[in-house]
Amino acid sequence: MQLIYHCPACQILNIASASTQQPEIHCSSCDWKRVLNDEFIEGDKPLKCLACGNHDLWRQKDFPQALGLLLVGSGAVLSTIFWANVQPVMAIGVLMVFAAIDLALYVLMPDVLVCYRCKARHRKASMNEEHPRFNLELAERYRQEAIRLAEAEKAQR
Repeated sequence: MQLIYHCPACQILNIASASTQQPEIHCSSCDWKRVLNDEFIEGDKPLKCLACGNHDLWRQKDFPQALGLLLVGSGAVLSTIFWANVQPVMAIGVLMVFAAIDLALYVLMPDVLVCYRCKARHRKASMNEEHPRFNLELAERYRQEAIRLAEAEKAQR
């Protein structure tokens, strides 16, 4: 499994391989490290976030969001151009082509597990249905927690 995370100590982006054969992840720029025992990982399946230890993980497609937005924007612009030139068949055809591309990408792209707290991405991990899709209420709870922690840290200075 591949882990993409920001180091909890220095906030540098790291990419690490994690498995039961490699029982440790560490930061490439500071001394931070985490030993991965049976409570973190079971075979290929993370039981909790390998970077921060949080139990709440969600599934999402492993696809760059910026590229997805570019595809949607391109389809809308091309379709609008055809509508402006009074070519409704071409306009609808463009929208249908982009919808087919979107469907193909949705079917073909693998899932990735993302941590609500630290946003670490666990790629190439074994998953089953116990890892749910994104939950807005849970994400808001972690967002509010991060705000409170930042304010408390700011007040201590």
